[in-house]
Amino acid sequence: MSQSTNMSRWMEWLENDHSAEGLSVQLHDDAVMISPVVHTPQKGKMITMAYLMAAGQTIGNETFKYTRTFDCDDRAVLEFETEMNGIHINGIDMIEWDENGLITEFKVMIRPLKAVNMVHAEMGKMLEAMKGSQPS
Repeated sequence: MSQSTNMSRWMEWLENDHSAEGLSVQLHDDAVMISPVVHTPQKGKMITMAYLMAAGQTIGNETFKYTRTFDCDDRAVLEFETEMNGIHINGIDMIEWDENGLITEFKVMIRPLKAVNMVHAEMGKMLEAMKGSQPS
């Protein structure tokens, strides 16, 4: 079974691009990021982009791989595995796209608890570092 155009664009960015520009063109202005480490959904393209870029620099290390994908054209569930500081992380990305192929919602769920705690700490550090490197 071939990948939908939406999924192909996401995988191309993930595997080859990693740029903020490449991610930006895939996100709807009103995109929502639902993180396993933040209580409320984060709304808007810029905050969604910040979370995804930070995740790419923490969770998205050389051990990151999608192990299963469920591609339903405008929705997908992608199971992933990675390792950080010796802790095995298992999770899923749930992505929704609009009729124009823009990501409208990105939800991440992670297990086990010690992985959630590690991701929370590392993402916090990365987001703070990214904020500190932004021009005022």
